[in-house]
Amino acid sequence: MIRRGGVRVLTRCIDAAAVAAVTAGLCVAAGIDLWRLPLALVLPFLLLAPATLAGLGVSGAYRFRYAEPIATHLARVMAGCIAGIGAVFLVALATRFPDPALFAKVCAVNALAIVALHANYLGLVRAATRKGLLSDKVVIVGATQAAARIVSRNVREHEINIVGYFDDRTMRANATMMGDTPHLGAVDDLLTWPGLPEVDRIVVTVTSTAQSRVRELIDRIRNLPHEIILVLDLDGFNPEHTSLAHVVDAPAAYISGAPRDVRRAAIKRAADLVMASTAVVVLAAPMAVIAALIRFDSKGPVLFRQKRHGFNNEIIRVWKFRTMRPDRKAEDGVIAQAVPDDPRITRIGRLLRLYSLDELPQIYNVLKGEMSIVGPRPHAVGMTAGSIEVTRVVGDYAHRHRMKPGITGWAQVNGSRGPCHTPAEVRERVRLDMEYVNRASLWLDLWIVLRTLPCLLGDRERHR
Repeated sequence: MIRRGGVRVLTRCIDAAAVAAVTAGLCVAAGIDLWRLPLALVLPFLLLAPATLAGLGVSGAYRFRYAEPIATHLARVMAGCIAGIGAVFLVALATRFPDPALFAKVCAVNALAIVALHANYLGLVRAATRKGLLSDKVVIVGATQAAARIVSRNVREHEINIVGYFDDRTMRANATMMGDTPHLGAVDDLLTWPGLPEVDRIVVTVTSTAQSRVRELIDRIRNLPHEIILVLDLDGFNPEHTSLAHVVDAPAAYISGAPRDVRRAAIKRAADLVMASTAVVVLAAPMAVIAALIRFDSKGPVLFRQKRHGFNNEIIRVWKFRTMRPDRKAEDGVIAQAVPDDPRITRIGRLLRLYSLDELPQIYNVLKGEMSIVGPRPHAVGMTAGSIEVTRVVGDYAHRHRMKPGITGWAQVNGSRGPCHTPAEVRERVRLDMEYVNRASLWLDLWIVLRTLPCLLGDRERHR
């Protein structure tokens, strides 16, 4: 399945490369050596690509709406090119560019190239959508008339991938209305459905008069970390007149989650790759020393994997340095939580846990894309606070999983590090994690990374 967000990123990269290639080619054909020109003369050429992408982004040229006529989309593209490339041309004129006619030619050819590319993009996107390759996975909650009309149209156009529907009512009429769409169970079954981590959106379809049913549905599923969208079955609503992707991407109300920010996700992933790659080089020797000390200190493997909750509550296996004596349960990633003066902890392990050095191998999880450098710490499956499982302590606990877990996080640099032993500690951890989820940015991530080492060195009392 191809992600629409990935398509938008890819087309932006192709556009930038095309502008750079066209500009360089025209300059070579005109006998202009950009490497030898003063910066003031080269600057307009350098600004063409970023200005073009900015103009296209503002005009909505990267949305690729399925139901939008090709002429309307190309008009958006042309408007974006005029805004972006035109702004650079005006800058060139203001700085008295010596050959405005040549630069005007470069601008015009670039605009034509972008229009031609986008005509092809739209055709490819439509073909992929019809084949079901470019569709978000959606489950529907509620077998209503609106849901039935969405399902009926999707059978023809495959614009979204409807995995199935959940409804407490199992009447024959409902099953007939939803056609061949699988009935996956009652609403309560959604919470334990094994396919939930693979779903992109949960669409709740209810009638405008069923206010009590709306409240009941929301209360039962709002703690899921997914984007949960409310689509009212209003009188006169007809999905025949709009894109199905638009129905689930621009809904009446977001109950949970938030619309995807592809740009922020791409920046965060790029930052993760840069920081993780740098960490591999810088920490290779210290990690080798730690591995040797673990091997000499006690028998057993140097590394082990532990089951943790990852993005969208999916189970992942995180790598750690072994700090305890081998346990059969460790092979399955299920280890009883350590307690103060736990005899299972080795001498080297105690030192590693004190400064969280046992977490360093999770750099591999970051490179693999399962984790981030900064994010809510992934808790072990079945982790408890006292005798209560942490997922039951706070109603909003699942919302921690709206983003990838991190090696370090806002909670860790604010005193909430290691396992939570009481419900109060769980609540404080979730409060800090949710504060990070709502404030997340590249600058906050860098600030947390800078604060991590001083916090670890100054936190000798915290038991882990």
